[in-house]
Amino acid sequence: MMSAFFAAALALQAAVPQPKFDSGRAWEHLRQLVAIGPRPSGSSAIEQTRKYIKEKLAAEGLVVVEQAWDDRTPIDTVHMVNLSVTIPGVHKDRIVIAGHYDTKLTREFRFVGASDGGSSAAFLLELARVLKGRKNPLTIELLFLDGEEARLPDWHGTDNTYGSRHYVDLAKRDASLTTLKALVLIDMIGDRDLNMRRDTNSTPWLSELIWREAARQGRDDDFIAESTKIEDDHLPFLAAGVPAVDIIDLDYEAWHTAEDTLDAVSARSLQAVGDVVLGALPKIESRLTR
Repeated sequence: MMSAFFAAALALQAAVPQPKFDSGRAWEHLRQLVAIGPRPSGSSAIEQTRKYIKEKLAAEGLVVVEQAWDDRTPIDTVHMVNLSVTIPGVHKDRIVIAGHYDTKLTREFRFVGASDGGSSAAFLLELARVLKGRKNPLTIELLFLDGEEARLPDWHGTDNTYGSRHYVDLAKRDASLTTLKALVLIDMIGDRDLNMRRDTNSTPWLSELIWREAARQGRDDDFIAESTKIEDDHLPFLAAGVPAVDIIDLDYEAWHTAEDTLDAVSARSLQAVGDVVLGALPKIESRLTR
């Protein structure tokens, strides 16, 4: 049974008008990130990206924590930094909402990653503004992951998900993993023709709550019923026993091409995901506080 403590928190949340996701604000973040240019891990451009993210979060009154380390990749040693902000809730148990902010390292063409790396970072920045003004039954951590992309051209082995693996390893060591109750991963949500399938690696009940909310909002064309199997930053969390879901559109012609620019993405898609995630969040919280 849900405790009266959490029931009261959820009831208060339902009674008070909640802040709304503003895709116009998210789009401006996306525009600014893309303007920086290619942002692969270890580059001066990703340092500029971090500066932008930290400044925008600080402007919202949020304290940014940096998790920095040097990681060995197949081609070099790279300095990487995860960024996070914690928005307190009634309870210290946490829901982490995460996305990566690095872009794929390419030498053949200029890759600015509007959807792949840009959309998730822009989404999290706008979500921070929304959630800081919300009555949160559980603590919410927004996590900007570095090093999701492979350094070599192809994704294989451990040449990927550097940031999420590092985060989970540290959480195991300092025992903070015990308060992490669910992960919602956001990745590549900018596609003008949004077409997200259920990931079969994701925790079924989390996927069900999100896709059910999408259907309730009439967004079946964005969150479709078909399924696929995704390897992404949620896998280290799943391996550590944390329920996790990946919200991602891999049906994206511009993926890892020079065409992944602002012309290929839309604010409407950011709004769709923002509305669905915020609509599903009370259901996720209710499930976790039973």
